[in-house]
Amino acid sequence: MQLASSRIRAKENGASARAARLLDAHGDAILRLAYSYLHNMSDAEDILQDTLMRYLRKQPVFENAAHEKAWLLRVAINLSKNRISYNRYRAHDELDDHFLSDEAPELAFVWDAVRQLPQPSAEVVHLFYQEDYSCAEIAALLGKNEATVRSLLSRARQKLKSVLKEDYDFEI
Repeated sequence: MQLASSRIRAKENGASARAARLLDAHGDAILRLAYSYLHNMSDAEDILQDTLMRYLRKQPVFENAAHEKAWLLRVAINLSKNRISYNRYRAHDELDDHFLSDEAPELAFVWDAVRQLPQPSAEVVHLFYQEDYSCAEIAALLGKNEATVRSLLSRARQKLKSVLKEDYDFEI
């Protein structure tokens, strides 16, 4: 009996250590991504927790850290999309400035404009500029053709240019 309980504790400690490592390494990226979909901090935190739980339950094996991060973000995207369907009637919080890139917090108005884009375009812009993924990586992550991703990104840039010019009198 004592041996079984010590095995359970060891397993729980290992799971806690893996969860802590994932949270430190990828927690901010997952939370930002979920928030970019949901615009609600509580839901984004739930997605972060659900993503970590899926990882701990499945215990997938990855080739490298980039593959691990891509898997986590893909799970977070899927969970976020499911949550959007589930929460159609919930009110959304405004995007907080502390989720913007640390390098350029003064560009909050740009991310406000990104939120005005259609979901596929906003998703590609977020992954490209905020998470620093290449078009090829985004295509693999979203299950789209690389040319489609480049096209979405190009159209999003044009739309952002017009939105920023109209709403903020900002020229690029």
